[in-house]
Amino acid sequence: MLEEIASASARPLDPGSPLSLDTECSGDGPGRAAVDFPVAVVLPAGGSGERMGLPTPKQFCTILNRPLISYTIQAFERLSWIGTVVVVVAKENHDLMLNIVREFHHTKVKVVHGGTSRHRSIFNGLQAFSNNIDDSLTPKPKVVIIHDAVRPFVEEDLLLKITLAAKAEGASGAIRPLVSTVIATTLEGYLDHSLERAKYRASEMPQGFLYDIIFQAYQRVTYKRDLAAAEAIIKETLSTSACVITEAAAEAVELAGTLQKNLTTQGMVVTDVIPCAKESYTDCLSKSRSFIQIAVNGSNISGVLEMVKHFENTRHAHLYPIVVVWVKLNTTKRSFDTQKTDELTTFMRLASEVKQANVQLYGIQIDHTKVSELWERSAARLADITVALIRDRNPALIGQLLQA
Repeated sequence: MLEEIASASARPLDPGSPLSLDTECSGDGPGRAAVDFPVAVVLPAGGSGERMGLPTPKQFCTILNRPLISYTIQAFERLSWIGTVVVVVAKENHDLMLNIVREFHHTKVKVVHGGTSRHRSIFNGLQAFSNNIDDSLTPKPKVVIIHDAVRPFVEEDLLLKITLAAKAEGASGAIRPLVSTVIATTLEGYLDHSLERAKYRASEMPQGFLYDIIFQAYQRVTYKRDLAAAEAIIKETLSTSACVITEAAAEAVELAGTLQKNLTTQGMVVTDVIPCAKESYTDCLSKSRSFIQIAVNGSNISGVLEMVKHFENTRHAHLYPIVVVWVKLNTTKRSFDTQKTDELTTFMRLASEVKQANVQLYGIQIDHTKVSELWERSAARLADITVALIRDRNPALIGQLLQA
């Protein structure tokens, strides 16, 4: 019988939270201590996308420069206690799936061909653990989780509960209270009676099974608005927080404090405000996907390159694009337009360079003034522009120096 997992959440396994290889593979998460047996995942992804009316199957549609199925794979692959993710695709999409695995550096994925139906495709996925068709070793799991390839939003806590319940009871699944009215009809199609919703639950993915049980059982016997909603959720997740890195100058520290206050009023969480010279500076780089760097008179533009180098070394930007908003705090008056032109050219060149590393670099200039009213107005504009850049991630504004 299915183990009822209450509070099956629709929120994601935090696809926007920062990941580095160290945190993904450390094995220090809550699941590692509880799950001391092999666990695998089967993702049926053989759909043609006909219901969506798109030429590309939904699982391969791109969201923020990354196929939707890659987000789903990462939701499971990031958990150290999950060993293998079997992705079942139509034969004609086999090479496409392999390219996705290579491009987004998925390390736990095995790709197999689907069948003529979802039922047959899942069975093919289960057979990947019992057959040795391609001469590769795929260890048989104790528990297998079956999930929809186009639904990346699943929490680790829910997966852990389902896995442990499946091992204890043989099978488990996620449920939620019924929202719609459910009716019974007569043979003629007339309303007979309504069911009492409080007595029933809707069954959802993911579902967990003891592998031997589900394998033997198989031997015996989404729409466009969904994609738009997925993109909106992922964008929102990536854009709700930022880390501020500031120079030690008094004006920069003052601006960082004011900016933090203004961003908070707009619903953005500032996770840290850190001086560049602080020892924990690199720790901050691994905890966020949006950064605001304050430089006095443009003195620390090289700091952007240092950040990008860290992202490349930790592969922090491989999965999701990172936004860096470089704030140039002008404390002196400069009258030469040629200096400004040269500065913009240098900044645009830098933005183009770091874009290759999946980093989106934007620039904002703000003039420091001792006139409190003017300063507060400029600081408020700075916060408005910063929020818009982080949330919209507009490619047309990459490499531009905007004025607050």
